[in-house]
Amino acid sequence: MTKKAAVKKAPAVVKQAAEKKVPVKKAVARKAPAKTVAVKPAKAESPAALVRRARRINRELAEVFPYAHPELDFENPFQLVVATVLSAQTTDLRVNQTTPALFAKYPTPEDLAAANPEEVEEILRPTGFFRAKTKSVIGLSKVLTEQFGGEVPGRLEDLVKLPGVGRKTAFVVLGNAFGRPGITVDTHFQRLVRRWQWTAETDPDKIEAAIGALFPKSDWTDLSHHVIWHGRRICHARKPACGACPIAPLCPAFGEGETDPEKARKLLKYEKGGFPGQRLNPPQAYLDAGGKAAPPLGAG
Repeated sequence: MTKKAAVKKAPAVVKQAAEKKVPVKKAVARKAPAKTVAVKPAKAESPAALVRRARRINRELAEVFPYAHPELDFENPFQLVVATVLSAQTTDLRVNQTTPALFAKYPTPEDLAAANPEEVEEILRPTGFFRAKTKSVIGLSKVLTEQFGGEVPGRLEDLVKLPGVGRKTAFVVLGNAFGRPGITVDTHFQRLVRRWQWTAETDPDKIEAAIGALFPKSDWTDLSHHVIWHGRRICHARKPACGACPIAPLCPAFGEGETDPEKARKLLKYEKGGFPGQRLNPPQAYLDAGGKAAPPLGAG
């Protein structure tokens, strides 16, 4: 059939669909079905195969994000635990733009414990839920002052006793302030490990246990960074950039997002898309790799 004949035939398909009261889209779709290009793991993946695939994904992400790090600015454990509590229901960028004023006025747990709540609320207003967050950070500062000598404890069982601190926050602090391995199960982590079929669990504690069983404990903190960075930059919740994904051949969910390489690249965020990251004061390794520091609050 010539190209000219093919062009003439298309209206006939539409006309025939209309006469049979079949939606045009369905008639055309049957004529040219979409192709599935995903390279998926076997449906009946053995436990050993799952471990191999999961660890390979982590190795691949380590090459893509060799400079992955916590995206909250902090100089000590106290600043990290406060910043992590403030990061709930907002972005790390917004927290990083807000905490300089907070820590300048209240540099120690003792200072924040004695703070006027209304003044703290005004500083934290940009982060959202500022009244609840004010209560938490002042409360945890009081506990640190009264029960831990003004020092952030380095044990999970002690950290989770602090107001506003759950296991996720505790592992962020343990892994990044004390160098003790932990898995940070945030929303990005939960989404990606289910997309990758590492686990079908939905409860954060069960996810933590399931993923922890796939990796040596020494990998847990860096694994968390790799997964979270990938979720923020490439494997987004609503429209994953599948066509620009470095682990597409290993992903069972390939095709859920944009598969065209050019269109997918336009979906990339932060330094992968050429934009600033979330830290005002990122590690030098990130800057050396081409990352850009975020602007301070009010910079435009």
